[in-house]
Amino acid sequence: MSDRQALAAACAVAAELGLPCERAAVISSGSNVLVHLRPAPVVARVMTGTVVLHEDPRRWLEHEVAVLRFLAPSGLAVAPSPLVDPGPYRSDGLWMTLCEWVEDLGATDLEGGAERLGGALRELHDELSGFAGELPDLVDLRDDVLRLHRQLRPTADLSAERIEALRARVHELDETVFGASWPVQALHGDASLSNLFSRAGRLVWNDFEDTFRGPVHWDLAGYLMSLEFRGADPAFVAAALDAYGGIEAAELAPFTAVHEVYGEIWGAYDAQRRSSAM
Repeated sequence: MSDRQALAAACAVAAELGLPCERAAVISSGSNVLVHLRPAPVVARVMTGTVVLHEDPRRWLEHEVAVLRFLAPSGLAVAPSPLVDPGPYRSDGLWMTLCEWVEDLGATDLEGGAERLGGALRELHDELSGFAGELPDLVDLRDDVLRLHRQLRPTADLSAERIEALRARVHELDETVFGASWPVQALHGDASLSNLFSRAGRLVWNDFEDTFRGPVHWDLAGYLMSLEFRGADPAFVAAALDAYGGIEAAELAPFTAVHEVYGEIWGAYDAQRRSSAM
């Protein structure tokens, strides 16, 4: 699926809604495509690579919109578009939602400080703990990972044995994670430094497509892994965990294992997806 197709689909939805989009442009292209519907202060987030994860994309995006509407008064997350219904919408087979364009939104890095970064996730979780709407759970998460796994095909770079080993690693975590009894609440689902932005001195979260109801350990494990990926040393990571509070590092181990195997499956799938598109 090309950026051009995503751009055209987003503009088609904008035209139906009466939004001016004469200068629309792709502003980010990765697992999904973000289109700024200029001159309208609206961003279309078009599902491309991640659509395979979800059996019912509309349902998943409805969850995202519901959570973002809940968070909007707090200012903790990029809000749904206030100009039009945020969706979800479908055009040319592509699903998307619409959020507000935030002009002064900047990337966040480790210079934000361990205490501030750890506190940002705690603040988000404290706010999300009050969300009572319907959301998927840990079993749904496992099913999505396995659905993605079923897309893998043996290649010169990916043997059938490795594909089977990845599936086995997911099921090895059934007892400790997916089938275990954990306190749960609404989560971001993909908490990482790449989804945390800075605006006027505040930290703002983005990309709630993977929101679900689960243990806070899921978000926290993935978030700390993203700090390490950006170069954080063990002392920085430990300080961020302390700032979050209430969780010991050892408690995160099984959730880190899920993130690791999920990441390997996604990486293998995305490589095959990009190869087939060439």
